Amino acid sequence: MIGVVLVGATGSIGRSTLDVVRSLGAEARLVGAFSGSNADGLAAITREFGPRYCAAIGLREGSAGQVGGGAGGVLEAAIADPETTVVVSAASGAAGLPASLLAVRHGRRLALANKESMVMAGPLLLREAARTGAAIVPVDSEHSAIFQALRAGRREEVRKVILTASGGPFRTWPAERIAEATPEEALRHPTWSMGRKITIDSATLMNKALELIEAHGLFGLAPGEIEVVVHPQSIVHGMVEFVDGSVVAQMGKPDMRLPIQYALSCPERKGSSFSRFDVRDFASLTFEAPDPLRFPALALGEEAVRIGGTAGAVLNAANEVAVERFLAGEIPFPAIWKTAEAVLRSATFVSDPDLDDIHAADRAAREEARKWPT
Repeated sequence: MIGVVLVGATGSIGRSTLDVVRSLGAEARLVGAFSGSNADGLAAITREFGPRYCAAIGLREGSAGQVGGGAGGVLEAAIADPETTVVVSAASGAAGLPASLLAVRHGRRLALANKESMVMAGPLLLREAARTGAAIVPVDSEHSAIFQALRAGRREEVRKVILTASGGPFRTWPAERIAEATPEEALRHPTWSMGRKITIDSATLMNKALELIEAHGLFGLAPGEIEVVVHPQSIVHGMVEFVDGSVVAQMGKPDMRLPIQYALSCPERKGSSFSRFDVRDFASLTFEAPDPLRFPALALGEEAVRIGGTAGAVLNAANEVAVERFLAGEIPFPAIWKTAEAVLRSATFVSDPDLDDIHAADRAAREEARKWPT
């Protein structure tokens, strides 16, 4: 029996996870369901699934805050419950970090949909997982693809991994048109249905900058071992090139239920009724290099990896604030990556941070990002 605690239950990933639990039937049970504040959504989940633990845990969007009020104890009780085998960390942004840490500290499998946890606190999560024996299994489609493809060989046989990017809604737009993009235009993703923040990150390609940091942490890769290519069809989710020249790719329709189910059940593969990929449906699959002049956010991921320490927390926090300000109409689209770059390059860093250092870096970067552009 797969016992699931779902954090971020009413969001996009949360809803897809509930579809997976439904599909698995008697093989899975929802032990706990938590969201930020959507009480009506949680009530509907409780009626259908009857989780033992259910609460709006008061995580503040746009911060690396703590679980609010007495709900933190409910979340920890759910994760510590002997029936719990997997914690799906699917809250949006830095607010997902507390649940991710609780999962690994209790030795549970962490199905990590919240990339910001690894971006901000990768070394801390990995140390805790090594101490408790917890497994960290990525849910991001790209990192799930790499996770699966890496099973084809040993780590020392890997030459590089290739993360694919859809290119977002502005893949073919000229730079001067991108500079004038509105929130409504940036939210029209061509292939994926996602939350607002990750959709904007896809439009700037900041999602790939963050995913590069995540891949560095998850798989122990240097920046030179991670390549990003634009693949508009979103069918090939990731590739691993081995030293002999062989490339192993993971493919599938752009459906988050597939990586979620694998994260819950791996190394076993369960049957599902989800839509199937038929190669005959696609006359061609195309790949192209990302344009660094139109999408400069991508290079910030490599810069943060080179700096290390709290650099990931700084970049993530600055980006979150900039995205919020863009969606609120306070800054133009290019100011998202310009703000993130300015804050990253003006920050001071702690090379081997503990949780307090990470929270401090997060707070300072947010304060700085609210001042930009100056």
